[in-house]
Amino acid sequence: MIKLRSVSTRHTMQLLMETSLLSTLFIFALFLLLTSIKRTSKKTTRLPPSPPTLPVIGNLHLLGSLTHRSLRALSNQYGSLMLLHLGQIPTLVISSPEMAKEIMKTQDRTFASRPPSKAAKLILSGALDLAFRPYSEYWRQLRKLTTVHLLCAKKVQSYRLLREEEVAVMLEKIRRASSSGPVNMTKTLVTFSADVITRVVSGRNFRESGKDELFGKLVKENNVAFAAFFFEDYFPSLAWIDELFGISTRARRTAKRWDTAIEEVIEEHVALREKYDDDVEEKDFIDILLSLLKKPDDETDTNISREEIKALLMDMFAAGTETTHVTLVWAMAELVRNPETMKKLQDEVRGTADEAKKGTLMIKEEDLERMVYLKAVIKEVLRLHPAAPLLLPHVSMEDCQIQGFHVPKNAKVLINAWAIGRDPKHWDEPEEFKPERFLNSSVDFKGNDFELIPFGAGRRICPGLHFAVSSMEIALANLVSGFDWELPLGMSATKMDMTEAPGLTIGKKEPLCLVAKPWVF
Repeated sequence: MIKLRSVSTRHTMQLLMETSLLSTLFIFALFLLLTSIKRTSKKTTRLPPSPPTLPVIGNLHLLGSLTHRSLRALSNQYGSLMLLHLGQIPTLVISSPEMAKEIMKTQDRTFASRPPSKAAKLILSGALDLAFRPYSEYWRQLRKLTTVHLLCAKKVQSYRLLREEEVAVMLEKIRRASSSGPVNMTKTLVTFSADVITRVVSGRNFRESGKDELFGKLVKENNVAFAAFFFEDYFPSLAWIDELFGISTRARRTAKRWDTAIEEVIEEHVALREKYDDDVEEKDFIDILLSLLKKPDDETDTNISREEIKALLMDMFAAGTETTHVTLVWAMAELVRNPETMKKLQDEVRGTADEAKKGTLMIKEEDLERMVYLKAVIKEVLRLHPAAPLLLPHVSMEDCQIQGFHVPKNAKVLINAWAIGRDPKHWDEPEEFKPERFLNSSVDFKGNDFELIPFGAGRRICPGLHFAVSSMEIALANLVSGFDWELPLGMSATKMDMTEAPGLTIGKKEPLCLVAKPWVF
């Protein structure tokens, strides 16, 4: 009996072992089948060219601190339509006008949205702003609201006297500072840009309270925060690391400072409206937004929340300051490095102003239309030094095909406007500063010519394009007409430091300090 039980036990164990082996073989066979199917799928799905990847990090190791330069080097090797694997995120990199047109015109609807951004989530109340908000009908309504009431050509023209007043203040600051040595033009131009946008948006002058400098500092903090490496952006499953190492905490501090500053501005407007029983004439953008503020019991989609108002205002203050000042700093740096170009521009500006205005040291906006070379200089600066060299990222909202290559849904898309502006296939001597290239050219930066896209194109083109260019033109015209400019003693144009500072926007790493000599007509 004992012997029979032993035989039975051995038989049972044998059956279990055989069953286990069969199960293992079945699972292994299934794995091979699935792998085979996956490989077959990969073979039939033609993906864009891609560099070899490393485990886990993919192609992240190929990116340097100046991402636009790293991406151009890779694109020169793998093509103007390139697929990178940045951590867990498939990323399409666009580096030619033809491919940019495919993304921002031919298939604009497919690529009109934005990918998730940890910085936008933390700083912009979950990306409630206009720049980083995903594409939707509500986003379209917000853009229309912002354009109609702040950034359309008619509104931009109405700010003319305000811009001229701020330029006059800037010129006076430079005259006073010039008597003590070189002028820090980077600081001067940041303040000028902040003064213009804050006055337009809020209807108030922030100089006396010092808020203009505060907003200038906050814009710099924003640039650092959006350029920070958040694990969540590349490894969504590792978002906890951002908390562990304090990366998120730093962004929240920046968000808190923004929130406090903008709340003060909003409260000033609220108090004024209450004082006059809400009959305040709607002269500025904040008043308009407050008139649309969603009430607690309002379930419609026509009004906006207070958090959305703050996110929109942050967009306006940050983008309005950064794009303008970065471009003007690069413009002055390039002009000082190229004295013949500076002289040619000064001759045009000083010679175009009406005789009646000579002696006032002030060029008016009505004079700008005749300044052809000035506009060529602005275009050339935007070509060589687009403020946001990679624009803002797009994302594919569905699977699609680009020139026979498969692009999966939710792929992040980076458009290298900096590389496109220096593409030797479309530009002669692309690394040289030559405004003359635009004198007999119809190429413009308004989104129709894809070899020059500093403001983007399509549905996501920067709505502040006209606002920024208007501020750049009046400021640059008066800077070159009102002063003769030189480098500080001991510094030569050929050895001038033109190193870029990493960030969401790419400014000059070292402050631009110049000797300003007032010029009398």
